[in-house]
Amino acid sequence: MVCSGTVIYGQAPDHKVFSELLTKYVSKDGKVNYTGFIDDRELFQRYLNSLSQNPPTKSWTANQRKAYWINAYNAFTIKLIVDNYPVKSIKDLGGWIYKVNTAWDIRFIKIGTETLDLNNIEHEKLRREFDDPRIHFAIVCASKSCPKLMNEAYVAEKLEEQLDQAGRSFLNDPSRNKISRNNVELSSIFKWYKGDFTKKTTLIEFVNRFTTQKISRDAAIGYLDYDWSLNE
Repeated sequence: MVCSGTVIYGQAPDHKVFSELLTKYVSKDGKVNYTGFIDDRELFQRYLNSLSQNPPTKSWTANQRKAYWINAYNAFTIKLIVDNYPVKSIKDLGGWIYKVNTAWDIRFIKIGTETLDLNNIEHEKLRREFDDPRIHFAIVCASKSCPKLMNEAYVAEKLEEQLDQAGRSFLNDPSRNKISRNNVELSSIFKWYKGDFTKKTTLIEFVNRFTTQKISRDAAIGYLDYDWSLNE
């Protein structure tokens, strides 16, 4: 283990504290009790500190790094809301110029020697390093149309199972995706990041991996409006 100031370079941090908080303050349908996180601020900050002080290293497995960055995205998104609560939408916390001054461009996340924003985690740490579109089912931007925030932390030991479950939960939820055999209205996530979902297959073939109702390959595809109101 190598130390640099208060930054510790070594084994992956334990995500049990985050799981405890998520179990207490996130319902099974993904609604978040932000006042609960405020009341438990000390324990929550302890977990955030463990992320900040234990940046990923090359010695970690791919799943350890992936789980770390998913949890970091979700935990620091919660922190952004908690620090500004009450708020009606995460979009109220910044401007409207994407990758310039939105809530996702606020550099408040300290990881090792880096200071990051949520866009850095999503696009540079997750999408760039891992060729895994299921990431979009796991990271949650505090909005009603986002995938449900899972009420346990992601962990390397069962990451594959967790990501598949996140996909099934998201795609079979009629409030987020409307699925029938011949007509489909998908979340706008599938429009914004279509390239991620169609690198190795068609969009319908990818979606069919997770849906109970299988979709015809000739089905018409539309996209639902996104509800950015807070997921509380």
